Amino acid sequence: MIPLSLGEIAAVVGGTVQVVGGTVQGDGGDVMVTAPAVLDGRQAEPGGLFVAFAGEHVDGHDYAGQAGRAGAVAVLGSRPTSLPTVAVTDARAALQALAAHVVGRLRDGLIVVGVTGSQGKTGTKDLLAAVLSKAAPTIATVGSLNNELGVPLTMLRAGAATRLLVLEMGARHVGDIAELTGLVAPDIAVVLNVGQAHLGEFGSRGAIAKAKGELVQGLAPGGTAILNADDPRVVAMRSLTDCPVLTFGLATHADVRVLDLKLDRLGRPSFRLRTADASVPVTLPFVGAHQALNASAAATAGLAAGVSLDVAAAALAGATLSKWRMELRDLAGGATLLNDSYNASPDSTRAALDALAAIEGGRRIAVLGEMRELGDASQAEHRAVGKYAASRADVVVAVGKSAWPIADGAGERAVVLPGNEAAVDWLRDHLAAGDVVLVKASRGARLDEVAAALVSSGEAPAAGNVKERHGIGRGACP
Repeated sequence: MIPLSLGEIAAVVGGTVQVVGGTVQGDGGDVMVTAPAVLDGRQAEPGGLFVAFAGEHVDGHDYAGQAGRAGAVAVLGSRPTSLPTVAVTDARAALQALAAHVVGRLRDGLIVVGVTGSQGKTGTKDLLAAVLSKAAPTIATVGSLNNELGVPLTMLRAGAATRLLVLEMGARHVGDIAELTGLVAPDIAVVLNVGQAHLGEFGSRGAIAKAKGELVQGLAPGGTAILNADDPRVVAMRSLTDCPVLTFGLATHADVRVLDLKLDRLGRPSFRLRTADASVPVTLPFVGAHQALNASAAATAGLAAGVSLDVAAAALAGATLSKWRMELRDLAGGATLLNDSYNASPDSTRAALDALAAIEGGRRIAVLGEMRELGDASQAEHRAVGKYAASRADVVVAVGKSAWPIADGAGERAVVLPGNEAAVDWLRDHLAAGDVVLVKASRGARLDEVAAALVSSGEAPAAGNVKERHGIGRGACP
């Protein structure tokens, strides 16, 4: 973040500096903020800004002291705190205004890249950050902080040395991404796909396409759209801009095309990326054929930012993904865990199941939880995923009542369990050496707890016959 005094911040956001007690001299306007803003006081850095929100159950202002002990020097909030505070009527609007101001001051030397899509945003953002970092200092979204608060927090991490800013942009409603591009118009807009994530919120895939298209419509003059040649709804976004368009994917007409895709025994892809002028081999260090498409998107955006295809290929070979995304771990006793528990939609779950099927080993066990925000299509989509899972896995474990339609679709391969604790117990009893187990669900199901319990187990899991130790079996699925 560029250094700003509280007086400057107050002027930008239309607030007032308020000091209650403490050792600050004067009105507090001279206090300098030199480190990024945070929403969690525990994550504050020396010289940082703590942004406080008064929620229904928790009031962030009460944690100003915690933030101060971690190093924060000031608060942006709606009332005075124990730290010098810029008080505003609307903390969200103030945070966004501050972020827009900071990036605006840096704009002449900065290339901004926006990434969106129904699935694959975070992985592609991680790959793109690896590619762009080879060219110049790069700031990118941490994890999946891609909403109306996460995007401005990422923007505020940009400093005088930053040359590339990668912003993952998510949406649950039409207009959400337009709000984000209103803070900063991207120079490069990457649209990955139009799937079913948040279908219950949007109501239709047409509405999802409209929302994702807002990123293309929000391009800065002279910008470039990066579109998935394999998704007709994404390709159609070409009509939303007069800016240049580059496409990526498996399609023969893609500007950056994936060719000769192969998987090794752990399901890790190798392939070639080909343009009209060059062809390079790429080997990725993580699991899943779908990662090749994400890599081609990152390489295409890299070309738009001036990164050559061979430099991009080298960067992709050493890239890492955010946590709980296609993490491959050896477990005690010789089983293997594929932890993709951060989030799930029908499309991303199918991709994860394909990755599970590609890994060499003994039995393949898919531990699946609820996929949220699917609206009226929820039960049908869960059953369809269950049927698909049965074609990719030897055992399909449906965890939690909301996931039981998965077991309906999986038929005789299904095991039904009431919750995460039961899933951990079942897996500890039934995993054997050579088994490969996938853990996948929407964030709210917290199946990361199941994955963490398996990793932390100090003893080899016992092999043996299936036991219905919780008193529920296939017949318990309603």
